[in-house]
Amino acid sequence: MLEMFVIAYCLYFLFNIYTSFMQVDFVKKAKDLEPIILEESKYKVAANYSIEKEKISILSTFYDFLIFMMWISFGLSALDSLITAEAFWLKAILFVNLFIIINWVLTLPFELYSTFKLDKKYGFSNMTVDLYIKDTIKTGALFLVLGSIVIAGIAFIIESFPAWWIWGFIFIFGIIILINMLYPVIRDKMFDKFEKLKDQELEGKIEKLLDEVGFKSSGVFSVDASKRDNRLNAYFGGLGSTKRVVLFDTLIEKLSHNELLAVLGHELGHFKNGDILKNIGIMGLVMFVFFAIFGNLPEELFLGLSLNQEASSIIVVFLIFSPILSFFLMPLISLISRHNEYAADEFGSNLSSKDDLVNALLKLANENKSFPLAHPIYIFFYYSHPPLTERFKELGYDVNNNNADEALKQEFNYDE
Repeated sequence: MLEMFVIAYCLYFLFNIYTSFMQVDFVKKAKDLEPIILEESKYKVAANYSIEKEKISILSTFYDFLIFMMWISFGLSALDSLITAEAFWLKAILFVNLFIIINWVLTLPFELYSTFKLDKKYGFSNMTVDLYIKDTIKTGALFLVLGSIVIAGIAFIIESFPAWWIWGFIFIFGIIILINMLYPVIRDKMFDKFEKLKDQELEGKIEKLLDEVGFKSSGVFSVDASKRDNRLNAYFGGLGSTKRVVLFDTLIEKLSHNELLAVLGHELGHFKNGDILKNIGIMGLVMFVFFAIFGNLPEELFLGLSLNQEASSIIVVFLIFSPILSFFLMPLISLISRHNEYAADEFGSNLSSKDDLVNALLKLANENKSFPLAHPIYIFFYYSHPPLTERFKELGYDVNNNNADEALKQEFNYDE
């Protein structure tokens, strides 16, 4: 049984590497074509950023594979032998927390490089060492306190019920819903500074837009995202009474009122089309499948890892192998997500105007240095949003990339 999981992980690893190399090659060729969507000065910069990120991803994938092999060959059994706690819930807390902390420490160099080297090089990151340390301490404290409670809860369910995976799914799914409800409140209290909009005219326009589509929220807020990053973004956070509209200060600075309303109109399209509930439903279905699989693993798998089949080992095996299942489900989930994005674009453009939405997307692409082209196979697996070229076509905007399309099709021998 263990051999099957290892083979699946190897296939997952090889395909990740293959698609990353293919994407790097694609972008290298695409960056020498006539610029589209992005300003000429930013087109090659965005391409170089995309290439560098993908190269880091390749190194990280190789490194993750080595860590995976380390865990399954001797790491898990060695960690298990270090923990002498007799209480199943305490052993689960110690075993799972130590597993996660060791993984975090091992992968920390890639996070530090991306934050303090790569993102600073391309003008994104404003992160300071002090702020990074503060964020890490706060995140770690939240994880150790709340995470330990969740681990103890799922361990109790595993040890108490024969069909534990059903009750475990209900418990974890409920926790995820609760986290989504509390997320903006936690961000507000511990990490970001949320403020009511200073621009009263803009606030009035947004409130009118929300009323028009029947979206009830606890308010419209600006968040000081620029202290960490210069990228532009906005989101609707929370569920129920905690719902709020959150605008990055970088977005407010760069977009006009009409463009901001177009971006929010797109997000309201997700609300009006029921995408939030659909996404929760899809997430629940995927989680149920995961729990059904990992809740019925044979003892043979755990013996192959030199572990007893108990709460602590079941949770860690879930954490190690679930990325494989996620990867193979990704194309279907991404396909659904891209369909939803097109529908939200249509709703947002009808709510405001196509010109305003197109102008907003153009500014977002230029400010965020989002390279507009990618290999179709890479898009199929990894893109939760359609490429900007396709979104603009659906909105009736001519990006003048026919020559680029033909050149890349001939170079890579693919058809749309």
